[in-house]
Amino acid sequence: MGFRLANVDGRAALVVGDDYYDLENASGGRIGSDPMDALASSDQLSDIAAGLSDQAATGKLADAKLGPPSPRPANSFGIGLNYRNHAEEGGMPIPEVPLVFAKFPSCITGPKDDVELRSDFVDYEGELVAIIGKTAKDVSVEDAWGFVAGLCVGQDISDRPAQFNSAPPQFNLGKSFDTYGPIGPILTSPDELEERDSMELTCEVNGEVRQKDSTGDLIFDVQTLVSYLSGIMTLHPGDVIFTGTPGGVGVFQNKLLKDGDVVTTTIDGLGTITNKCVRARDHARADFLPEQMKPLLAGK
Repeated sequence: MGFRLANVDGRAALVVGDDYYDLENASGGRIGSDPMDALASSDQLSDIAAGLSDQAATGKLADAKLGPPSPRPANSFGIGLNYRNHAEEGGMPIPEVPLVFAKFPSCITGPKDDVELRSDFVDYEGELVAIIGKTAKDVSVEDAWGFVAGLCVGQDISDRPAQFNSAPPQFNLGKSFDTYGPIGPILTSPDELEERDSMELTCEVNGEVRQKDSTGDLIFDVQTLVSYLSGIMTLHPGDVIFTGTPGGVGVFQNKLLKDGDVVTTTIDGLGTITNKCVRARDHARADFLPEQMKPLLAGK
């Protein structure tokens, strides 16, 4: 048996069916209320979850205000061009090794939080997210799942001017604006998932399906990414890996995000996150349109 972990109004909670149980209370105080403490103790959560039938639920999940399952990761990574059809739609070569960039942790936000647009060229990218549960260094591919606390749904929101306003492109800042990393709604441990290696991912904007693919089509799967990253740097409990997005992003369809748009991202077995786009103050380079984007957006 595994577990499902939620951040309920800043407190860690275990989820069973439609109910949630405050983790600090359920553990008899052995694990604190901070979701980061829960992730650092993820090896204990399955046993605690198994004993919840003897306890009264704290509340209904439907009534809870959910935050990001890992609200303050030490590290947050993105993986570029990790679906073949996304690389092909951009005319990019298929990577031979993972294309890694930073999504700075300050971008992380909750599954129902607003996304603040700061230019006319902001894009959606629905993604599977893996969150680390144990300190990992030089982990083998075969052992990698043992270092993953769980999986959830994410959006790698991307400001294209900030991403492409230099040559070569610089991904980190364009992917790291405040609110550009919604994750949730809850974290599901790998052993709770029958199809953890192949789940359907769908991203809709205002009800229109823009992306639809299987996480089984990842070029570099979760195990490979954990092994690769841990061979370079130590991964810590709570670290977040956005594993990449499939084809269908807005820039190649001339369908970038606008004020009031609602982005809904679903992965079978993991749930749905829904984020409304709200236009905020423009950033300093908001009017910059990279040359490679001009033909794509000629009719904008």
